[in-house]
Amino acid sequence: MQIDILTTFPHFFDSMLSTSILGRAIQSGLLNITCTDIRDYSASKHKNTDDYPFGGGAGMLMMPQPASDAIKAVKNSGFENAKVIYMSPQGIPFTQSLARKLSTEQQLIFLCGHYEGIDQRVIDKYVDLEISIGDYVLTGGELASMVVIDCVSRLIPGVLGSEESVLEESFSDGLLEYPQYTRPRVFEDMEVPEVLLSGDHAKIAAWRKEQALLVTGKKRPDLLNREA
Repeated sequence: MQIDILTTFPHFFDSMLSTSILGRAIQSGLLNITCTDIRDYSASKHKNTDDYPFGGGAGMLMMPQPASDAIKAVKNSGFENAKVIYMSPQGIPFTQSLARKLSTEQQLIFLCGHYEGIDQRVIDKYVDLEISIGDYVLTGGELASMVVIDCVSRLIPGVLGSEESVLEESFSDGLLEYPQYTRPRVFEDMEVPEVLLSGDHAKIAAWRKEQALLVTGKKRPDLLNREA
């Protein structure tokens, strides 16, 4: 998959893209992630990307020209059906189901707004999908895009190494994940549930299903109601 990030702070992503699972996926060629500085496409003398909003109001707004030119440049160098995503509190809620859909795309382009956002004309003409990671406001779209990129990338075959890990995670079947345990068997007088030591895979599977239902009912009962 090709992922392009359009931002005025490209170095914000350096650590994320060079370490852990994403770093290994990039090195192995499963992912190609490129950061593009929107400032490079500014036609102004001082490479400005923001200006005061028409009609007044607090803060600055990202101008349409640098962002639109950056989008066009990246789309022209990539896949024909590239999907442009704008991270916004006004977007549709980000879910595991949406992440699965996005993981099947050939190219994703993340447009990171800043300040008070971006000129609406860019959104109207170039953005295919607005996504929100929650009902709150961040300083910019960089952190939000990181969340989506991380979630989507781990669903791409080969990125995690074990496809079973993806299938058993929280939200994969509409439930939260069951409790997990590792060594030692006893820790501060707390023992690992005996069934997990039994070697009986059918009993373990049944226990995990039961625990997933209990955990979901306790922590996120809305998910059970949604399933119903």
